[in-house]
Amino acid sequence: MKAIIAEKPSVAREIAQLLNALERKEGYLTGNGYCVTWALGHLISLGMPEDYGIRGFDKASLPIFPDPFHLIPRKTKQSNTYKPDPSALKQLNVIKNVITQCDSIIVATDAGREGELIFRYIYEYLKCTKPFERLWISSLTEQAITEGFRKLQPGSDFDSLYAAAKARSEADWLVGINASQALSIAANNDVYSLGRVQTPTLALICKRFQDHNNFKKKKYWQIQLKHRKDYLDFTSLSDTYWEDEKHANQILKAIEREGRATIEDVSIETVKESSPLLFDLTELQKEANRKLGLSADEVLQIAQNLYEKKFITYPRTGSKYIPEDLWAEIPELIRVLNTTDQFKPAITTLKFGNFNKRIVNDLKVTDHHGLLPTTKIPSALTASEKSIYDMIVYRLLESLSEHCSKEITHITIKVHHYQFNIKASKITIKGWRAVRGILTDNTNPDPTDNNTNTQEALIDLPEFKIGDELKISNAELQKKTTTPPKLYTEADLLSAMENAGRQLENKNQQQILQSIGIGTPATRASIIETLLSRSYINRKNKTLVPTIKGLQVFELIKDQKIANAEMTAEWEIALDKIEKGELTNNQFINDIQQYTAEITNELLSLHIPQENIPQLKCPKCQQHYLVIKDKIVKCPDEQCGWILFRMICGVQLSIKDLTLLLTQNKTSLIKNMKSKNGKKFDAYLALDDKLNLIFKFC
Repeated sequence: MKAIIAEKPSVAREIAQLLNALERKEGYLTGNGYCVTWALGHLISLGMPEDYGIRGFDKASLPIFPDPFHLIPRKTKQSNTYKPDPSALKQLNVIKNVITQCDSIIVATDAGREGELIFRYIYEYLKCTKPFERLWISSLTEQAITEGFRKLQPGSDFDSLYAAAKARSEADWLVGINASQALSIAANNDVYSLGRVQTPTLALICKRFQDHNNFKKKKYWQIQLKHRKDYLDFTSLSDTYWEDEKHANQILKAIEREGRATIEDVSIETVKESSPLLFDLTELQKEANRKLGLSADEVLQIAQNLYEKKFITYPRTGSKYIPEDLWAEIPELIRVLNTTDQFKPAITTLKFGNFNKRIVNDLKVTDHHGLLPTTKIPSALTASEKSIYDMIVYRLLESLSEHCSKEITHITIKVHHYQFNIKASKITIKGWRAVRGILTDNTNPDPTDNNTNTQEALIDLPEFKIGDELKISNAELQKKTTTPPKLYTEADLLSAMENAGRQLENKNQQQILQSIGIGTPATRASIIETLLSRSYINRKNKTLVPTIKGLQVFELIKDQKIANAEMTAEWEIALDKIEKGELTNNQFINDIQQYTAEITNELLSLHIPQENIPQLKCPKCQQHYLVIKDKIVKCPDEQCGWILFRMICGVQLSIKDLTLLLTQNKTSLIKNMKSKNGKKFDAYLALDDKLNLIFKFC
């Protein structure tokens, strides 16, 4: 009998179905010589400080260096304490019973660093010694699973992958726990959270926010000329811009008097736009955020659902390529997609027998290849699932198409000694742009963006020769302003995280970070959600902005190493070496302990000014002063239990308004609150007779 351990119940059911293990038991399926069970994500985790006898935030205990680390069943928060998760304990017992009755194990958790860690932590916690093999697949189709079982690999082949995963897990614990406790102690036990990935990400958001707010706008003027030649209308724009409106007006009048311009230069350049590569997870999240307004976490969940329904390949990939041996399956995949009416028009633009092979690169395929649809065509999807699925299919079709060829025309004209430019673009070969008929990237220009001429217009121009005269039909002065750096959307932040290495001076670190960035494709969404849950950032319309607390943390740590992307580069270099067997866990963890000791001491030495918090009595029991935190206001008496959440319809209740509410039963007018349907409104807040919060409108 062989035990098979999958990462989720849905994956276990697919495998059991294929292996004809159809008898249902409590927590597993059995039959045909197999017992198929599952984890529920991370069933086992590293113990918290209290599991080592350290309770509360104790300065004398820092830094905490567990030796060895304790593995414990997953915990959930209940009241003010963390207790073992009953569902985790139950499933661990199931896995233990399954392993006991089997001779060997087949590991079928997700094929990657975290999937390996999930199984190995269970294996270590249960003190199991039975032999195991590894199932390594990139999709859940019958063909992929069958092929994977035919090519099972020895578990020992993945020891170095586990070593890297274990080292990353323990190092994150050391830095995150010690740094968070140190900063919290420095802040008089107000709870703060720091981490290797979340803190540099917070720094990116805060710095962009400050750069945006501190930007000094400047007015300037440019002159635009209108022309008509051979029945075609077009415009030109001055090379020069003027900061003095009066001076610009004088030049405008001189140009109007002249009435004509002279063609000084004509250049026509043919530009080839390569077809896009396949989506990796981060690129899919960015595209879906820009076009659909979905958060990175929402995209990941939707893609995971599509994967578990066998409609797409493994979504948590960092590669945009496929290996050579997969190329032979692409024509059949396109043939299957061509049976769907929706994709037939796009597929007719492809050149069968001559697909573009740009996506094939064995060297650039990491744990998993780029995102692909499978040969299983969906019959019923939710609107968001269909949108993501369609994006993946169309990206595949675009990647198989030939390049798009454009003819870029750049005309320089002169009036007096002032130079004007005419730019235009003409598509000569549609290539991959014919798949969806999108002929320009600038399909939704920002009407508030005054920086024109950043995109060549897709227009035809008449023929020009140097020395020709061109009539000016109209001239006008255009008032413009310089624009500040835009606040991050999730798509922009994902790009910044992905390309964090560009700012580093160390070329070796820069190269590493250019390939992996801050975090990994699988973790970036959760990092953003963590910053939101910690009240370090908020979503404001489509942008991410720091809260007062987030800015306070940034000001405290912005000049320290924990806020820099350099540490991520150093870790990834080391983890890569561990995977290759060039570095041991002990060497890496020793370095991390030294670093942890440094940042812990730095953070403990900080002085954090406290918010001027008033003493306000509980309106319910009238006996105790309220505990006022970032997110909540509550009575310390558990029997009383009065509580108020400070975030009201997207706006955080200020100390001033909280004081007014509890002393005068009415806040000041709070503006820009947002209702469930997304509409903004203004209102006063008050408490009713039962001390529930109510709105009072003007």
